[in-house]
Amino acid sequence: MARVLGINAVFHDPAAAVVVDGQIVAAAEEERFSRRKHGKVPVPFSTWEVPEAAASWCLRAAGLTPADIDAVGYSYDPSLAPPLTDDVVADDWEGLRTLFVERAPLFLRSALPGLDPERVCHVPHHVAHAASTHLAAPFDSSAVLVVDGRGERGSFLAGHARGGDLEVLATQDLPHSLGLVYEELTAHLGFRRSSDEYKVMALASYAEPTMLDRFRPVLRAEPRGGFTTDPVDWASFAPPRGDGEELTAVHAELAATVQVRIEEVLVDLARWVHDRTGEAALTMAGGVALNCVANRRLWAEGPFDDVWVQPAAGDAGTALGSALHLAHALGDDVAPMTTAALGRGFSDDQIESALRTAAVDYHRPDDLAAEVAEALAGDGIVAWFQGRSEYGPRALGHRSLLAHPGFDNLERLNDVKGREQFRPVAPMVLAERAADLFEGGPLPSPYMLFTHRVRPEWRERIRTVVHVDGTARVQTVAAEDEPLVHRMLSDFEARTGLPVVVNTSLNTAGRPMVDDPRDALECFGSSPVDLLAMGPFVVRRHRTLASVAATAARSVPVQVS
Repeated sequence: MARVLGINAVFHDPAAAVVVDGQIVAAAEEERFSRRKHGKVPVPFSTWEVPEAAASWCLRAAGLTPADIDAVGYSYDPSLAPPLTDDVVADDWEGLRTLFVERAPLFLRSALPGLDPERVCHVPHHVAHAASTHLAAPFDSSAVLVVDGRGERGSFLAGHARGGDLEVLATQDLPHSLGLVYEELTAHLGFRRSSDEYKVMALASYAEPTMLDRFRPVLRAEPRGGFTTDPVDWASFAPPRGDGEELTAVHAELAATVQVRIEEVLVDLARWVHDRTGEAALTMAGGVALNCVANRRLWAEGPFDDVWVQPAAGDAGTALGSALHLAHALGDDVAPMTTAALGRGFSDDQIESALRTAAVDYHRPDDLAAEVAEALAGDGIVAWFQGRSEYGPRALGHRSLLAHPGFDNLERLNDVKGREQFRPVAPMVLAERAADLFEGGPLPSPYMLFTHRVRPEWRERIRTVVHVDGTARVQTVAAEDEPLVHRMLSDFEARTGLPVVVNTSLNTAGRPMVDDPRDALECFGSSPVDLLAMGPFVVRRHRTLASVAATAARSVPVQVS
């Protein structure tokens, strides 16, 4: 029985996780503590930064000190990286990254006094990604795909997981990388690479892939199980977009073209790994696995009965993966992941203390779910702060911003969050009603990692959550998993006839999701949110919800069926 700490600190999204006796106890991203989006800038000279606050909290949550840890998994193996040269700052500082990773045990000892640096093990980056999904998934065996920007020397891993062991079937060396192609497109379109790729995915739905014939030769799946990505002259497809410049139709067409081609190559890779494994289930991780449009196509057109994506599939998830990998290697029977709510939680007393310190008016309703449902039915916007925070980039009913889906609330919510108007928001739906409203994707879908087609008869009724292409990124809510959220949704359906509410992350543009009560109060105080439901307590904006409902005359509410 082992106590294992996992660490991601190399590229971006530094994070920590603790696994004890094969059970996932805690996992958290450093950004939630530092309030710095993505934790740090993804450059080689930031590699010395370790997720000190996240790791310290994870240890406390497990009731451990650094000295209690049997092994530390660090999700990058410098022995697999390009060799060091005499000039460590040559070739885009790659040597400096490797040097810092080799010193990681000492950095961790300084950050976590009492930690034995001899217990730090470097886990290959893509092995950590793979472990984060095949060991966390609810399958005894699966095919595995890891697709991201880069690891030590590669950007892809295909494998076969059986009994917790991973057989690597294929890898892809750099510079060929589907993730880096998508990152380059993100930068060409004027967004921040390694951060804003989800914006490109949303933009792609606004156009047709008019450049596919020209672009297909650039990205090609190979018979051996990898792929080739040729250098792209992006300006030959669309002009670069400067910061703050207008997005044009040709930018959307380029986004659509690359999105569709990435999907096609992923389907080819899935077919290849299925041919070699014969497995019914595919488990996926890596940043590209967060592309929920591509995930839907893999599920719909690929050869697998099940496609399971780890909810923290990006680099943050390698902290969990490296801990699970070592726990299995040390002989523990690793238990599947049953929830993404692995971050910080707060007692009622702690939350009430924060409310008193903030000197805000609050009350404790007899039925929190009913009071929130009433506010949402009256077209109020609700900040929802409940239980432990989510691990990964999706708000899943613990740190969420909620709204009525039947009013024209998309522009309103994007204004609240200070983000681009082409960005969609997602539906949170009762699991038992999901199939009545959505099709074309796996159900249940508790981690919001697939898009689904909205059935035509529901598109107007829940119009806020319907993207321009008629799809929605669905999160299903089961009573046994999320009883409070389920009760709120059920009460909302009783009032409106809609088993859906809008769910987007509780944050504003450029800020991480809120994590502690102070974050929630700051977000509530600085944005036009009508009600904050934090633990068992409610804080209301000074204007009444009756006045909010009165302004709802701008649109027609959905009638109860």
